[in-house]
Amino acid sequence: MIRLLEYFEQRSRPFFILASFGFLALVGIVDYLTGFEVFFSVFYLLGVGLAAWFIGIGFGLFLSSLSVAIWVIGDLAAGAHYSSPFIPIWNAAILLAFYSIVVWLLASLRSLQKDLENRVQQRTIALTQEIAERERLEKEILEISEREQRRIGHDLHDSLCQHLTGTALAGQVLEEKLVAKSLPEAADVNEIIELVEEGITIARDLARGIYPVDMKAEGLMAAFQELAMNTAKRSNIVCTLECGSPVLVDDATIATHLYRIAQEAVSNAIRHGKPKHIVINLSDIHDRVTLTVEDDGIGLPEDWQKGQGLGTRIMAHRATRIGATFDLEPNPTGGTFVRCSVAKSDIHKEQ
Repeated sequence: MIRLLEYFEQRSRPFFILASFGFLALVGIVDYLTGFEVFFSVFYLLGVGLAAWFIGIGFGLFLSSLSVAIWVIGDLAAGAHYSSPFIPIWNAAILLAFYSIVVWLLASLRSLQKDLENRVQQRTIALTQEIAERERLEKEILEISEREQRRIGHDLHDSLCQHLTGTALAGQVLEEKLVAKSLPEAADVNEIIELVEEGITIARDLARGIYPVDMKAEGLMAAFQELAMNTAKRSNIVCTLECGSPVLVDDATIATHLYRIAQEAVSNAIRHGKPKHIVINLSDIHDRVTLTVEDDGIGLPEDWQKGQGLGTRIMAHRATRIGATFDLEPNPTGGTFVRCSVAKSDIHKEQ
């Protein structure tokens, strides 16, 4: 029934006008052939209902009057006799009133349906615009966040680190002067210099953590290499980067999101998987930049699909923000397999 209505909705007004007259003519002929003793007037509602629903109340009332006239004329032509001329007039009036009520009900229902469709359409448009606006604001917030992280990272590296380096150099000069005078305070100055150098290391690590990917196109590969080295150094896990050919990502936003996804995948593997090996793979195949992180740990729990953790949702969200696909699944050889793939056309689109 729904498909039939959808089919009729695609037809034009002239089609329904002709169809209404066609139903009226067909029913009138059958009514005449069956004789006046067979009550056939209810079937005139086919054309009347079609006219009222698809054309309008005015045409429906016109077709109702025409149907009543054809019904009365057909019965008279078929040999119907009445004891009084008032009887066919009364019957025609009753039938016309009945048709008019049906036409009014159908026209009202049609009007309500159109109004509901318009409201649904307007609400859908408003909801679509609202979703698009939220996505735009969310993207803008993320871009502002990434931009601020880049600024803070640059300030830490270029300002604080340089300032601490200058302080360390000044300390070394002071230490040399104290050593030349054979003063015991030289040892204290040396300790201060070591503390300043530790501060430089901490500041550089903070700068890399806040903004790990260089603005250069090859910066993502270098960031992954450093991530693998630091992971292996700090967790005593063999972590390697596989990148057969150079993969250049010159969009800072996409590069940063890919790095954060890899960082979160590595962190999840260490915390939950207890692996011995972690492999980060970056490839450029079939016009897609693909990042995979796999480990040989204990793998995902049996009910992992029922409730994904915050880290997994963040990775999936980051992938969505750059138009990438994201997959998390058990590794066939054991452990966990994470894949994020973005089309190179989307990378160029972001610029």
